[in-house]
Amino acid sequence: MKALIFDFDGTLANTLPVCFHAFQAVFNRFDERDLTDDEIKEMFGPSETGIIRENLSHTEKDQAIELFYEKYSDSHRRLVDTNEEIIELLTFVKDKGMKLGIFTGKARRSLDISLQELQMDGMFDVIITGDDVTNPKPHPEGLQKALSQLGINEKEAMFIGDSNADIEAGLAANVHTAAVQWLPDYQTSQFDSNPDSIYKSVKQFLESLDYWTSKTSNEKT
Repeated sequence: MKALIFDFDGTLANTLPVCFHAFQAVFNRFDERDLTDDEIKEMFGPSETGIIRENLSHTEKDQAIELFYEKYSDSHRRLVDTNEEIIELLTFVKDKGMKLGIFTGKARRSLDISLQELQMDGMFDVIITGDDVTNPKPHPEGLQKALSQLGINEKEAMFIGDSNADIEAGLAANVHTAAVQWLPDYQTSQFDSNPDSIYKSVKQFLESLDYWTSKTSNEKT
């Protein structure tokens, strides 16, 4: 295993509340629609800009996109906490000499806001966002791009995510695919496809990773 590639929202950061808040503000102001979290979740797949362009009825879509980023940025610190367990996990992976990647449906603009706010900026060797792909999850295009940029094959990576689209993308890319439900808000409670592994806590995943890397190191010596 040479690299771990993570989804972002609901996997590396509990950012779903700020996503919901920003989308709800947009659809309320421009379409006068009050959307539930689940209704917004049904729109997930494209980036934020794609979601707004595809689902907003109002013609002022560019203004709506700017409102989304305004609300996302202004409310991030209030709605999203830094997770020390996640930082510990990322640091552990780096210390073991493995590469770190992100494959997310988020746009680069919102991801950059979150990475800076959560002290994760500069930790990743490859980042593929919704802006970088033609086909969003569950298509494996983003994972394939990440593997190519890292210079590794599918057998040398693991993809970790919290949604059905994540699991389907990972399996389609033929990488070891882990489903996680370790943050307060995650996208999927029951997975339609069978992931290779499921983790309910960061601690459980870290212990498994520590055991695997120690075993591999011993076998090499």
